[in-house]
Amino acid sequence: MKLSHYRSWLSVGAAATIVAAAGAVSMTAAPTAQAAGGCQVDYSVSSQWQGGFGANVSITNLGVPTTGWTLTWTFSAGQTITQLWNGTDTQTGGDVAVTNAPYNGAIPTGGSTSFGFNGSWSTSNPAPVSFALNGTTCIGSGPSGTPTTTPSSPPTTTPSSPPSSTPSSTSSTPSTPPSSSSTRLPCDIYAAGGTPCVAAHSTVRALYSAYGGALYQVRRSSDNATKDISVLTPGGYANAATQDSFCAGTSCVITVVYDQSGHGNSVAYQGPGGAGGSDTPASATRESLTAAGHKVYDLYINPGNSYWHNGASSGMPVGSQPQGAYMVTSGLHVNSGCCFDYGNSETDRRADGAGAMDAINFSTSCWFGGCTGSGPWVQADLEYGLFPGGSSSWNPNQRAFADKYVTAMLKNNGSTQMALKGGSAQTGSLTTLWSGALPRGYNPMKQQGAIILGSGGDCCASNTNLSLGTFYEGAIVAGYPSDATDSAVQASIVAAGYQ
Repeated sequence: MKLSHYRSWLSVGAAATIVAAAGAVSMTAAPTAQAAGGCQVDYSVSSQWQGGFGANVSITNLGVPTTGWTLTWTFSAGQTITQLWNGTDTQTGGDVAVTNAPYNGAIPTGGSTSFGFNGSWSTSNPAPVSFALNGTTCIGSGPSGTPTTTPSSPPTTTPSSPPSSTPSSTSSTPSTPPSSSSTRLPCDIYAAGGTPCVAAHSTVRALYSAYGGALYQVRRSSDNATKDISVLTPGGYANAATQDSFCAGTSCVITVVYDQSGHGNSVAYQGPGGAGGSDTPASATRESLTAAGHKVYDLYINPGNSYWHNGASSGMPVGSQPQGAYMVTSGLHVNSGCCFDYGNSETDRRADGAGAMDAINFSTSCWFGGCTGSGPWVQADLEYGLFPGGSSSWNPNQRAFADKYVTAMLKNNGSTQMALKGGSAQTGSLTTLWSGALPRGYNPMKQQGAIILGSGGDCCASNTNLSLGTFYEGAIVAGYPSDATDSAVQASIVAAGYQ
């Protein structure tokens, strides 16, 4: 913002586990035996549906410690990785190479690490027959047998029949998400709905059930040392005890909020030593909370704090490509300063015209005047204005969200329509504030693909952020999520247990 064809999911029953063993692979649902040396790989298909599947891969190092790793294998039936987390993938034909993320390259002898991915398939989905870690074929052994990858009936948590209506021309997502929001996390739900996360950020918890890496990085003032704060368990909550120990007797700031999507879209503070610019990192200890009984910390933005990343070449929607986004924020820490945003922004950090931004704004700012009440409101920062609906006129369906924890959503198909939703992040469903046409002059959108967190688009290369707000979690997705997906994500947020 300027400053002035659907199928129900198929359970894989007992997940297919594949153990690479000296050029042969055994598939079993039972635990694998220990290998004699080298490395062991457990490859499990966690879910499969028509044309797509999800998989988890665990690497156990049975040799010398590693400081970095690359795992390679070959898909034999034309499968393709479409999204990967906890690593970086390259694929040429059927040959796949996955390299560690910055936070999981070190594996001690006997230690393990893991990553997960979503993939596509056409005629069949056989498992890889062998794996190599840093060029050495993994060895191991396990009971023989072939898992059943198609159950006799769908699991009870999935729809028993296809939805009654087909997706609209502006969305490829099914009208019913093929997953249970009570057991899957927001980015699992988005992926199941055909709108995968391309950026996922949180200081509170994992947003994928398989994510086991770092959530954010803190830096202490006593010696400028940094520390990554990871989740307690894959799919779990932040290990606040690690931060408390590291920051004891000194002060700490949050320098990076890591991207969990595998696209590398981590956001760093907009200042020297970060993303560059004039702002500073936010305090790491200003406010703690509990989620599902776990002590965690939030990202507490004050004026002069903000975070940014140029994601134009790493999966972020650009031009008029459809995009969805959500964040969990607070209605108790707000102001009218420009602009507490999360979403798509300019790569040059300048106000580049209508449609250059596509970001959620949560604030008390009444940009065009005529507002009812004092907010805070969920609005759309599309550049050159904070829109309460489909025009600069006040939207009578708008309402304030003064809850301690608030869910804010924005989705935009890039050419004809957008929707704004909000609700309590602790209970209940979402309220649709607007679902209709884009404002005049914003068709088509002209998104640039940078990610902003905590400030407007023309900040903060040479100026400073004027807004304040609280960020707990959020994600940006490729595509226009269905309303059913939105509802499932909200249910997952409520189930997170924010207190």
